[in-house]
Amino acid sequence: MTALEIAAVAISFLAIWLTARRNVWCWPLNLVACALYFKLFLDVRLYADMALQAVFGIGILYGWFVWSRDRNATGTVVVKPLTRTKAVAGLIVGALGALAIGWFTSRHTDAALPWLDATLSSFSLVAQYWTARRHRENWLLWIAVDIVYVGMFTFKGLLPTAGLYAVMIGLAWLGYRDWRRAVPRD
Repeated sequence: MTALEIAAVAISFLAIWLTARRNVWCWPLNLVACALYFKLFLDVRLYADMALQAVFGIGILYGWFVWSRDRNATGTVVVKPLTRTKAVAGLIVGALGALAIGWFTSRHTDAALPWLDATLSSFSLVAQYWTARRHRENWLLWIAVDIVYVGMFTFKGLLPTAGLYAVMIGLAWLGYRDWRRAVPRD
């Protein structure tokens, strides 16, 4: 456990809580957390997750822009339904990304867990995109990914981060519940 990891955990927790509350200030906090985790994952050789943080940085800027523009009269971010076609397409992109990233990191780096890291990173990108697009289903994908992340981070000895991801499963459930109420059923 390092000061870097503790700071990343604390800021991430607050950022995810704000995301679940549909508060636009989640984005700048997520950007800070992203930078901290980039360094932490570099230190522990989780290269796909390190690269994921860089891509998340771009996605965070995109999400911040989208959320700042599309709010209702009370200032609350508007939740949008995810069509079945877009959901399937997103999952296919996640699987293809996992194969491509896993192949690359398993052959060209000394990554600690190349295939697992790649799979989680790829599906996290899909979940991040769905979050930016304000689809309530993002929370279901985050729950699935976070469950596996808890095991991976425990295995790597990143116990505070594993604890954060365990808590994030609960936050994701609350986010899904609240966002589900905010959009009419398909």
